[in-house]
Amino acid sequence: MDLSNAPSIPFSEAGRLSALLDLEILDTPAERDFDELTRLAATALGVASSAISLIDKDRQWFKARHGIPFTETPRDVAFCNSAVASRDLLVVPDATLDERFSSNPLVSQEGGIRFYAGAPLIATSGHCLGALCVFDPVAREGLTEAQRAMLMDLARLATDLIECRRLRNMGEIAARVVDATSDAVVAADRKGTVVYWNPAAERIFGRSREDALGRHVDMIIPARLAKDYREMFERATAGGGRGDLGGFVEMAGLRADSSEFPIEISLARWGSGSPVGGFAAIIRDITARKAVEREREHTQSFLDTVVTNLPAMLFVKDTQTRQYLMVNQAGEDAIGRPASEIIGHTDRELFPRNGADYERRDSETIASGSAKVFESEFIRDDGQSVHFRTIRKVIDGPDRPGQYLLGISEDVTATRLAEAEVLRLAHYDSLTGLLNRTSFTDGLYGLVRKGEPFAMLSIDLDRFKAINDQFGHPVGDVVLSQVADRLSEAVPQEGWVARIGGDEFIVFLTGAQLRERADELASSILNSLADPFPTDRVVAHVGASIGIVLMPQDGSTTEQLRENVDLALYRAKRMGKGKACFFNPEMDADAQDRRKLETELREAVERDEIDLAYQPIFSARTGQITSAEALARWTHPDRGPIRPDIFISVAEECGLIDRLGEQLLRRACCAAQSWPDHVRVAVNLSPLQFHSGRLIETVRRAIDSSGIRANRLQLEVTEGLVIQDVDRTFQQLEELRALGIQVLIDDFGVGYSSLSCFQRFPFDKVKIDKSFVDEIATSRTAKAIVQAVVGLGSALGMGVVAEGIETEEQMRLLIEGGCTHLQGYLLSKPVSAHVFQQMLARPHNFGIKATRAA
Repeated sequence: MDLSNAPSIPFSEAGRLSALLDLEILDTPAERDFDELTRLAATALGVASSAISLIDKDRQWFKARHGIPFTETPRDVAFCNSAVASRDLLVVPDATLDERFSSNPLVSQEGGIRFYAGAPLIATSGHCLGALCVFDPVAREGLTEAQRAMLMDLARLATDLIECRRLRNMGEIAARVVDATSDAVVAADRKGTVVYWNPAAERIFGRSREDALGRHVDMIIPARLAKDYREMFERATAGGGRGDLGGFVEMAGLRADSSEFPIEISLARWGSGSPVGGFAAIIRDITARKAVEREREHTQSFLDTVVTNLPAMLFVKDTQTRQYLMVNQAGEDAIGRPASEIIGHTDRELFPRNGADYERRDSETIASGSAKVFESEFIRDDGQSVHFRTIRKVIDGPDRPGQYLLGISEDVTATRLAEAEVLRLAHYDSLTGLLNRTSFTDGLYGLVRKGEPFAMLSIDLDRFKAINDQFGHPVGDVVLSQVADRLSEAVPQEGWVARIGGDEFIVFLTGAQLRERADELASSILNSLADPFPTDRVVAHVGASIGIVLMPQDGSTTEQLRENVDLALYRAKRMGKGKACFFNPEMDADAQDRRKLETELREAVERDEIDLAYQPIFSARTGQITSAEALARWTHPDRGPIRPDIFISVAEECGLIDRLGEQLLRRACCAAQSWPDHVRVAVNLSPLQFHSGRLIETVRRAIDSSGIRANRLQLEVTEGLVIQDVDRTFQQLEELRALGIQVLIDDFGVGYSSLSCFQRFPFDKVKIDKSFVDEIATSRTAKAIVQAVVGLGSALGMGVVAEGIETEEQMRLLIEGGCTHLQGYLLSKPVSAHVFQQMLARPHNFGIKATRAA
């Protein structure tokens, strides 16, 4: 394509986007010609990746791509956006050295773009649609003149493909429309020989396509009118006689059986000149319309009397043909069509969706012989819904008794809308439009009462509270609405969706093979909800957990089913985020056992039986004990030792965590008071202790009652805590710091917080999670993360504690890496308060200095 003569137009982003939309190429499936072109560009220029990039309003979308795993990017990171702006070849030898692109995430990520070249796609309209781009993770000198010319040639070829594709599609659409139209479409060459004859022409003139093609157009003209018709056709072919072009002219047509009938004909030229070209005609059979017009003339005096000053919609139909004979002005306004489009047609012709039902009501009225009242919803052509209350009555006409069906319709839309809104508020959720909790309960009872098998999926969103806390409820509402849309799309016709709580949804599925279909549906929902949720402010990430029960296998009453689906959901959450779990009887046994364990834990807390063990933390520089982490321990008289992760989670769930936390904090402070003055005690805090509002007072009482100096108490918080109710959390951490207490961040590296938390609060120490320590000797990634955390701690003046050390090699690497403190079974397991007191009495370094020396 030669664009040397393409118009040079002033830049208009609106015009450019309009030109791009007119091509109807965005979000279309892959096409071989485009894919081969991108592969050719990558091969010819020796790069890893290439693409035909189209720049939409807010994104860059790839019509074809080679060596690129994704189909689009935000526009603000697209290199091709610069090529579009410049409308010239853009070459970036090394993006990391180019201030326009060096901070671009497509450049800064691992394996990011180093070399880039993009040639603009200039359409014949003069607008730039995007670019043919090539790029590579390796920088290069640039492009030779031959390569630059090749890339520009390939871009012109890509633009040709785009525009030819549009023309090809338009031709296909036009051909289908002409074949489907009810009007005859006939084309003839300059000599009058028929060269095109559509299916409607076959039907109207009674001649097959094979019979018509190649014959003179005179065959559709009555002999008495042949001379006048030929002159009209010749003027149309030559371009003269505007009265014969564009509009419709009433004529007489001739069928194959020699019968004449009224037609409307409109002519247009085709082709650009001799010997190519001729005329085309659109021809309509207006026999039925003419008959209706004659009938209308006979009844005009009657209609004038009926419609005078009538404010309601009034219509009259013929009781035999069911065709409309009259519709007044109020009727035109109500239906949204002029009377000319209604009269002479039946309800089946006018309203394909509901016409049969309207005719059934007419038949009931005709058969009854008395007035009948009906009410229905009518959808206008503009999509507006109108509710009519219609009285139908048969009346006599001038030709026969019961000739006409008279209808008077009252618009009751406002009344019905008000009633529908009351009903909607009673049964549907106002935010999402899904069924509400009341409808869910009624539906569940109904299915159980009928004994109909079904699957019930209980869906609980993950991390939704964090979204509300961080970004506010308006963003949360947008996310909930999008969740509802995705659930509605995922659930088949045999199911329905309800929102029963803030971020809780229920899906019902009926039919056969419920287990298999419920499993597939759960996977589909989890995949759908794992995708990002774009909002005006942020892109949110949620995810979900799903519990599933089957009726009647998992319960035959609503109470059993709801209890069991909650157990399945609870198990899904314990399995990790983004999981689905079917109920099984073992869950019920687990739940009973857990309820019993909760009762026993309450008794143990009441008797203050939860003890502490102390795991020493050593200085990497001196090898001496500097502090100890207080770890909760519970030895059950029958069950034996209960794992902390089990009884702590039970305490959090049943509301015991505040009291248990207060007991353990007081016990740890009292024990530490007897230790040497330089040895501190570290106590873990549950996130729920921050929510109660009593944490600061609890800590202050523990310090006061034990007599320990506040700076000898260390409180450990998990990384995940800092994203929950951010402002309130950091406010409480500041209050704890004001008391003189040290604050540590635990399990760093495995949560969801960002480095911005260190800007909000200066932690005293950061503890590297055991998972990185386990792999430091075998994983470059783990080692790099440890080094990064150590560097961060050094720069911010924080101590760095490595926990979970189990081998000499781990300890050596952590010391060499710069960790300031060490903790783990290699050095000491958690011990009782008495044993720890003995360890403090005999100075030793547990081999740490020897390791440093080695």
